[in-house]
Amino acid sequence: MPKENGKTLLLLKPRGFCAGVVRAVDIVRIALEAFGPPIYVRKEIVHNRFVVEELQGKGAIFVDSVDEVPNGERVIYSAHGVSPEVRDASENRGLRVIDATCPLVTKVHVEAVKFAKEGYSLILIGHRDHDEVIGTLGEAPLVTQVVGSPEQVQSLTVPDPNRVAYLTQTTLSLDETKDIISALRKKFPNIKGPAAQDICYATENRQVAVKQVASEADLLLVVGSDNSSNSNRLVEVARNLGTSSHLIDSCRDIQP
Repeated sequence: MPKENGKTLLLLKPRGFCAGVVRAVDIVRIALEAFGPPIYVRKEIVHNRFVVEELQGKGAIFVDSVDEVPNGERVIYSAHGVSPEVRDASENRGLRVIDATCPLVTKVHVEAVKFAKEGYSLILIGHRDHDEVIGTLGEAPLVTQVVGSPEQVQSLTVPDPNRVAYLTQTTLSLDETKDIISALRKKFPNIKGPAAQDICYATENRQVAVKQVASEADLLLVVGSDNSSNSNRLVEVARNLGTSSHLIDSCRDIQP
């Protein structure tokens, strides 16, 4: 608990990257060492500018689509996962795929396929433009609807209200997700959910840590990139508890 100019600095635990992110970054590093550059990576391997820049410096090439990867080259899927459409496109191009999808995201994909095969209408709780949600949606696009707030639940329509299931993006706010699930259960009393919650344990642990310290803190700084869902959710958790909170990319963003 370091002190500076009479102020106390609290470093929350746990902090840093989750196991899924560490695994994905290690996969890129190992691929670069084993095969040499270039190694193509679809999307940012993780939503962190400094990690992406480090890997670019070692020869990783980040692309938005596998269509940008030359035929037959190696491509790594990011931790956020991809849709079957992307996998098919890679196969058609003869790309040598290395899959760095987080195992917890893969779990959600498997659940989506299972519910769809069993004839359920699927409600995916998450942010529609997030890479993870786009990938999960692609597993069962004809039966899946995405909702991002309790208000959006009210406009949902399904063929059979008794055959509805929900899944969630792994990096959401626990409180926000709880409210959406509550609204879903009110609208569809027989709705089914995953066998175990989809929100990542690391996401949950960090949000709990913020809640525990928020009442003691005058200011909470979250170090992360602005396109990181996890980092933005931590800022929201603190602000919802009345604590001033800001997202910073590095120490250069701190104004004296």
